[in-house]
Amino acid sequence: MIRVENVSKQLNKTRALKNVSLEVNKGDIISLIGPSGSGKSTLLRCIHGLEHVDTGKIYMDNEWMNPDDEKKFRTQRNRMGFVFQHFNLFPNMSVLQNCKLAQVEVLNKTDEEAEKIALEYLDKVGLLEKKDAYPNNLSGGQKQRVAIAGILAIEPDIIIFDESTSMLDPQGKASINAQIRKLHEEKNITILSITHDMEEVAQSENVIVLENGEIAMQGTPMDIFKQEDKLAKMQLDIPFALKISKELKKRGIFKENVCRLDEVVEKLCRLK
Repeated sequence: MIRVENVSKQLNKTRALKNVSLEVNKGDIISLIGPSGSGKSTLLRCIHGLEHVDTGKIYMDNEWMNPDDEKKFRTQRNRMGFVFQHFNLFPNMSVLQNCKLAQVEVLNKTDEEAEKIALEYLDKVGLLEKKDAYPNNLSGGQKQRVAIAGILAIEPDIIIFDESTSMLDPQGKASINAQIRKLHEEKNITILSITHDMEEVAQSENVIVLENGEIAMQGTPMDIFKQEDKLAKMQLDIPFALKISKELKKRGIFKENVCRLDEVVEKLCRLK
């Protein structure tokens, strides 16, 4: 679905990306991790078209995303939703208006159609009662949920999350992640996510680790977590669930390691 070929990008005097190549298939759930400044956000911004690459090319469904072909480029970008870390809400618009905006402007839905869908997703993220409030009257976590609801409402083919759940409390984060997984299951939506939460990484299908603008590692969550020493050198940890699993395996209770908490619980429940 998305193919990145030999992409490089310079930001000021820093080479943020260095000949990066990767493929994202339809329906993939991919986590991007890496130290601060490793190029994660730059890569996703290039994929979405918010940044233009210096060299290399990005393809969607085997068609080049050429910024010079403005109409086609805009159509390709409209198939992606980008949830920013810092909300990007319009302060002069209510919560409901913010959630309707992309539907009306990008998908050309009527105001009535957009409102019905916006209310549905605000309810799903637990903010229906705040529909008439303005961003300045919301907490950081509430603003984040509004931004996520607005993107979920357009139901794009690809959703890009740039540390978009970082300000949510554990309950709010679990609720949003559950909605994202449900949407993925129902619509086979492709998800690219930057996160520092290794429990979220463990829920992914594949993980890409960036370091100094290059792909340092790539594979399933367990493939990556097995390389604990390499992760530690990048100041990255492994999930708490895997730490529990490793300890239980050491004691002869588990035969193999698992990295998700639900897997740990399931294995424990099966013990006689």
